[in-house]
Amino acid sequence: MVQFRSRQLAVMATAAALLATPGFAAEQVAAGPTAAGLWQKTEDGKPVVWVLMVDHGGVYEGAIAKTFPSADDKPGDEICSKCVDDRKGQPVLGISFIRNMQQQGLKYENGNILDPRDGKVYKAKMSVSADGRALTVRGYWGIALLGKDETWYRLPDAQMASLDPSVTAKYFPNQTVATKQPPTVGSVTAKPQPMRKASAAPVQQSQPR
Repeated sequence: MVQFRSRQLAVMATAAALLATPGFAAEQVAAGPTAAGLWQKTEDGKPVVWVLMVDHGGVYEGAIAKTFPSADDKPGDEICSKCVDDRKGQPVLGISFIRNMQQQGLKYENGNILDPRDGKVYKAKMSVSADGRALTVRGYWGIALLGKDETWYRLPDAQMASLDPSVTAKYFPNQTVATKQPPTVGSVTAKPQPMRKASAAPVQQSQPR
């Protein structure tokens, strides 16, 4: 009993020391799942897009990490030609389309999401499930009630290895990430795949007045 109590006091003392350390947040003691990682959006049981969520100190950014060919693709769909900000003319593959998502536990607020098809930017919010396997994203005009939820599902970290090297180099510039695709005989640098016509932005179709 005395030994158990001594261990308990030692654990409490360690936790107190960590909490007193500058820059150490209480949530780090019992950190839950976050939005960081690789997510997949599907339609009709087929993958539409992979999204890479990156943590910038509690503010999250989402990039289109992989696209999938579709019969509805048109020439030029692989470029955000209708964007009006710094993303104008950028390739859809690797584009930063979710920005300023501020973490509040399992919820993320005050963000925005770009629809690369038309260049429109919507307000957005999202939340991670308690088990960390699902990410619910809502894009909307005006108030959150006038929007639509989409649920994306987490991919295994091992899938990072299948991403185009240009994506990992852009979002992890200071790391030697083992995500480059293994070379194949006669292979050349892979070209970005065109994005499916389906938008990654979960918004309703009505336009603001």
